[in-house]
Amino acid sequence: MKKLRLILFSISILFFTEQSYSEEKVIFGWPRVIDGDSISINKESIRLHGIDAPEIKQICKKKNNTPYMCGVIAKDTLKNFIERESSYATPRPKVYCYYSERDRYKRIIGKCYVGKDSKFYLNNAMVFVGQAVAYTKYSKDYIEAQNKAKKMDIGIWQ
Repeated sequence: MKKLRLILFSISILFFTEQSYSEEKVIFGWPRVIDGDSISINKESIRLHGIDAPEIKQICKKKNNTPYMCGVIAKDTLKNFIERESSYATPRPKVYCYYSERDRYKRIIGKCYVGKDSKFYLNNAMVFVGQAVAYTKYSKDYIEAQNKAKKMDIGIWQ
């Protein structure tokens, strides 16, 4: 009986320890930009954590009611953020995405940075320039950046 209790106790410790421990992983490489909140690295789809950008074919309107391709602009902005660090002297930097979960479509949900030193935070930058919104259903991390973009009337807030 003591052995059985010890075995059950050990199994429960392993089960609960495994459940509560979520190991952060990293994926890095040269990305292919899919849209304003999604990239692909090494054939893995990555959704930028906590943000939502316009869809590629989405049309937005400026204050004067002029339509513009906000989805294409969001994609181009993300691509430019990644490529702006390169020049003839330095190769295009890799993007590093840190994650601990995937969504229901098996995409990595990542916090992504340009360069191994993680100096340029893509998720926050996209919201800060008004090319994505803080997806508050999943995270409160980008509310401050969104409020600044709204205050400056930039991107989708113009």
